[in-house]
Amino acid sequence: MSLRIGFGWDSHAFKPGVPLKIGGLAIDHPEGLAGHSDGDVLLHAITDALLGAVSAGDIGSFFPPGDPRWKDADSSIFLNVALEEIQNAGYRIVNVDTTLVLAAPKIGPIASDLRDRVAELLDLKPSDVGIKAKTPEGLNADHVAQAHAVVLLEKVEDELGLLSKADVAEMQKQLEELIGEAQGAGRRRISLHRPPFDTEDIT
Repeated sequence: MSLRIGFGWDSHAFKPGVPLKIGGLAIDHPEGLAGHSDGDVLLHAITDALLGAVSAGDIGSFFPPGDPRWKDADSSIFLNVALEEIQNAGYRIVNVDTTLVLAAPKIGPIASDLRDRVAELLDLKPSDVGIKAKTPEGLNADHVAQAHAVVLLEKVEDELGLLSKADVAEMQKQLEELIGEAQGAGRRRISLHRPPFDTEDIT
């Protein structure tokens, strides 16, 4: 069985006057998280973990913070790109574990809702998603939200006997080459069995 692990981390400061979104969930709180996109610190960490697991770079290489296209963008867009990258690499998610570090709001009362939402975005069962929260005690970071994420991936064909897109593309290329060679050989055989040119048939 082929397994890969990815780790992601992100941090955003709180900012008044913007909505708070964590894990794709709108949360009632006086302040939101500053960022070029919607500032969803949890989805950003998960996105980086997924990309890192298949050595595809990081969220900034796909969505530069200076690009106006991603201004206030929904972070589920970033997550979907990461999901495409792991699918193209022939992997799927086994489970995800995350830890939020923030003073407020309290995550405990909404942890179940967060788990359900993240599971929905990742097309996983809620039991395959871990959501934990810690306070930033001793870190002098009461006005910041941090997120840590770890993902475990497995090769798709290990369990299902299926081929990745890369494997399918390679097999298709080899098949086309074999068909081309066979057609060329057929043409050569036809030319070898053609009767000789008879000059007496010319009228």
